Amino acid sequence: MNHLILLFSLFLAPAFADKERQKTTQNFSSNNASHKRLKRDWIWNQMHIKEEIDTPLPHHVGKITSSVRNNNAKYIIEGEYANTIFKVEETSGDVYAFERLDREKKAEYELTALIIDRRNNQSLEPPSKFIIKVYDINDNAPVFVQKVFNGSVPEMSPVGTPVTKVTAVDADDPTVTGHATVTYQVIKGDEYFTVDDSG
Repeated sequence: MNHLILLFSLFLAPAFADKERQKTTQNFSSNNASHKRLKRDWIWNQMHIKEEIDTPLPHHVGKITSSVRNNNAKYIIEGEYANTIFKVEETSGDVYAFERLDREKKAEYELTALIIDRRNNQSLEPPSKFIIKVYDINDNAPVFVQKVFNGSVPEMSPVGTPVTKVTAVDADDPTVTGHATVTYQVIKGDEYFTVDDSG
């Protein structure tokens, strides 16, 4: 009797495994189909532009591109700075800046790209947001946080006694090596005092 139950179980196992395999294959196909339906057709790299470019305006920023194939397609950008600071060439998708940008005023701009049919203004695919980053140049001098720093030291103090601390800041991007680094130097009274890089 035990042999019979064991044999029966062995016959059932392959059939059960086959059903599970079919179910998994169906799920995988269904997931793939839904993934394809959600696929976006916008294609671009991250856009960026250097601040304070001194060549004639406009400055090319980048290109928005869709894989939609339609002879009547037209690119549009929307957002707070669209069609003022930034404009798009409607057939090519090339994006241009029409002002010199200052990273210290605004470091990035968020815009929305659309592609529409110029005959009826219908969207050919869902809109997509993109960001234009402004790259820093080292164009700001450090400034002291106050006009006068007062210090004092008792007479006959040993060499190396702290007298005061000075602080200066630089508005440039601290993530770019050397752009916001501040060093200090005593230019008058340096026979008596020195200052280190921490101020």
